[in-house]
Amino acid sequence: MSKRIAGPEIERLIQLLAKVPGLGPRSARRAALHLIKKKEALLIPLGSAMQEAADKVRVCSTCGNVDTSDPCMICTDSRRERATLIVVEDVSDLWALERAGSMNVRYHVLGGRLSPLDGIGPDDLNIATLVSRVTEGDIKEVILAVNATVEGQTTAHYITDQLAGLDVRITRLAHGVPVGGELDYLDEGTLAAALRARTSF
Repeated sequence: MSKRIAGPEIERLIQLLAKVPGLGPRSARRAALHLIKKKEALLIPLGSAMQEAADKVRVCSTCGNVDTSDPCMICTDSRRERATLIVVEDVSDLWALERAGSMNVRYHVLGGRLSPLDGIGPDDLNIATLVSRVTEGDIKEVILAVNATVEGQTTAHYITDQLAGLDVRITRLAHGVPVGGELDYLDEGTLAAALRARTSF
């Protein structure tokens, strides 16, 4: 049995930090110690920011993004193209695409991917609301920006079946060699996808 080295408040802080993705017990202890040492500059403002986020952040009822308003800022932005909708698995994917800044469109967050082994079926994802948005709106293209995993591709096929018969073009992200990537370091699946999706030079 390990000895307790701090009071229950500090132990609770460490335990909660350890639940953050990317932080294990050791990293959580270091982060907690750093926050405590910088109490005025970090710990107190962080606690305040987290409480404010807990009070004000909500899930957008239109697209599934997180924001302090519902509908979110992306959905209410009139400068965004209305005819194209990018479908992503999670909010983190939406943020990644926004950082890339290559398209000024709207999004739809599924909230995960189909995974029968984990008990995640169509009713657990925002697929019905996606079909409603496409049916009722003026969307001409749906871009499936799901991960290139078995579950991601299963989800993409299911969505394609659900949108069949609607007047909408369905596309997906190209899979292949990343910018700056060296062939020797890529897995066989990525290389095969890159060959299938080859373009004119």
